[in-house]
Order: sequence, then C-alpha cells, then structure tokens
Amino acid sequence: MTADAVRSLSFDDYLATITRFTDEELIPAEPAMVASGEVPPGLVARMAELGLFGITLGREHGGLGWSVEQQVRLTMEFTRASVVYRSRFSTTIGLCSQAVAAHGTDPQKADLLPAFAGGRTVAAFALTEVSAGTDATALRTTAVRDGDGYVLNGTKRYITNGHWADVLLLFARHEDSGALSAFLVDRTATGVTTRLPAQMNGHAEAPVAEIDLVDVRVGRDALLGGVEGEGLRQAMRGINHARIHVAATAVGQATRLLQEATAHATDREQFGRPLLDLGALQSSLGRSYAELEAGRALVLDCAREFDRSGPPRERISAAKLYCTEMASEVADRAVQVLGGAGIVGPHPVPRMWRDVRALRIYEGASQLHERNLARALPALLSPVERNTHA
Repeated sequence: MTADAVRSLSFDDYLATITRFTDEELIPAEPAMVASGEVPPGLVARMAELGLFGITLGREHGGLGWSVEQQVRLTMEFTRASVVYRSRFSTTIGLCSQAVAAHGTDPQKADLLPAFAGGRTVAAFALTEVSAGTDATALRTTAVRDGDGYVLNGTKRYITNGHWADVLLLFARHEDSGALSAFLVDRTATGVTTRLPAQMNGHAEAPVAEIDLVDVRVGRDALLGGVEGEGLRQAMRGINHARIHVAATAVGQATRLLQEATAHATDREQFGRPLLDLGALQSSLGRSYAELEAGRALVLDCAREFDRSGPPRERISAAKLYCTEMASEVADRAVQVLGGAGIVGPHPVPRMWRDVRALRIYEGASQLHERNLARALPALLSPVERNTHA
C-alpha cells in the first residue's frame, strides 16, 4: 500500500486495515520474532508502509493527522499483538515527535517530522540515568558551551530504541546555570556509544540500551527550540502524550490476554466439563472484563478531553496508573487460568505477563502517579473540576 493510498483512507477504513494487519501479520509472526530475538525488519518496513510511524503527526508534516482519540483506538488494536512491535515506533510517535512538534524550531520540524512520520528516522528519548529516572531533575549528563555549540558528557540507561535510533532527544544539565535542556543528537556522532543489556525480563526482542557520551560535540542548532533551560517543559509534552498511549497499550494487552484465557477455559476440560463452567474461573474472568472495560472507557474519555482542550495531566496520570496495574492483574489471572501451560511451553500468555509488567514502570512508575494524584486531590475533587468531567 502506497503512502498516498494510506492517506486517502477514512479513519474507519484505516482502523480496519490496522486490525487486519494485527490479526493476519503481527500476531502470527510472534513465534518467529521470539525465536529470532528481534522484530523482523520486514515487519518494521510494513509498519512504516502502513503509516504507523505517522499516526500522531499532522498531515502538514507527512503524518496521518489522527486525533488523540483515534490514536488510542488504533493503539488498542495493534497492541493486541506483542508490545515489542509497538516499541519499535513508540518513542518516535510520542516522546520525541510531540516534543519536536510543540517546541522545535522551524528547521528542526522541517528536517525531522516528515522523516519521523515516514519511518525513515527513528528517535529515542534519552532522559533516564542511574540517578535520574522518576526524578528527572537529578540527571547528571552535562552540556558545556563550546564556541557556537556544546560538549555533552554523561551516561544514559534504559533507553528504548537507543541502540538503533537515528537521532536521540537527549537531556543534559548546563554546567554553568544548572538548567536542563534538550538536544537533538545523531546517534552515530563521534563520542556516542551504545550497549545492550545481557538480559531483559520482558520486551526481550526490543532491548533497551545504555548510552555513553564522551566529549560529544553538537552545534547550537541541536538545541531543541533554540532555547536553553526549557528541557523539562519540552520533555513533559512528549511524556504526557506517551502516557496516554501506554494506558491504551495496557488496554490492548489486557484484551488479548483475556481472549487467550477465555479460549483456553472454553477448550480445556476438568472434572468432565469446560473450565469456563467453574464458578471460580467465571469470577476471575468476569472481573477481568469489567476492569478492562473501565480502563478502556477512562482512556477514551481522557483522549477526548485531550482533543478538546489539551492534555489533562492528572487524568492521564490516573489512566496510566489504573490501566497498567489492571493489565498486570489480568495477566496474572490469565496465567492462573492456563495452569501448567502458563508456566511451561510457548503459549503467548506467560510472555505477555512478563511484558505488561514493565508498563507499570515506563513513563513514570505507579508510585509516582499515586503521589502526584494524591497531592492534586484538593483541586481534583473541587466542584468545578468534578463538573468539568461529568
């Protein structure tokens, strides 16, 4: 399918196309992906061909121009397949593209956004360090002015797509002022090296990277937006977008997990009847469905508010917290339903159980969201705020 053909589709037709792609190509390819230890390059090319790298960008930048509600509906479909597939373009469509679209200079937007949308340039969001994860203000990577540019030194860790990204959206602290800035850094620049971990406990086919920066020189034009000291604000534009996508991802994963568990409970017999007839299993699966649908409704409602008036930060935080915790609960119940098959053998449920666990850490650990929501409660529970979301 050509780019023009993809762009000519209505949203409903595009959603149907992605549903077929998920059912007919992504899910069937999971065993081969696991065996090879990586997402097949041909499937990455298919993702780009179908426009998945451009679902969050406007048509003026070569993207598909879908609303946030449409984006999360798409995410709930393609994340019924392994979350590893999503990892290959997640940092490009959310964390990085949204920060560049909102805060980049005109040349930065012109150079990067069409390349992001077409899947020609993969981006990685290089924020996390040994001492700076949940507390982003603690990062130690330094940026020192050097003539008309900067010299960067430091180490980043747990960077999704860090090993094969073309460009890093990298955050560093100015040594003189202590302020944080974001820089667009060529991953192949002199002084940049990447390493993959010896072991991944989940997301094994899309390992995160550690990135070392030793006297990496960048020009002034690498500074995102051309303004120093705006790094945290720029990061949050991408992070809030990414969080609602992670919440939608948890819904997609929980949907597939519940489908797999229900199919097993229907086919497997114990005591002369299907497992699905047993009251204890009915309780587990019924509760899982109710929690899944609550998460789906919350994400969709947040997305609609995002489209109306910009990112509702606390509600996105609540959706990310609830949905990722919910998906882990559904995954655990699904393993229990499978019994021995959930522990031994190639069934997708135990692999997904490991994968969804990471979602409670990505884009802010659950404890961070709990803290931030608790602190915001006086405002969130005010009559005005309650009526806004009624």
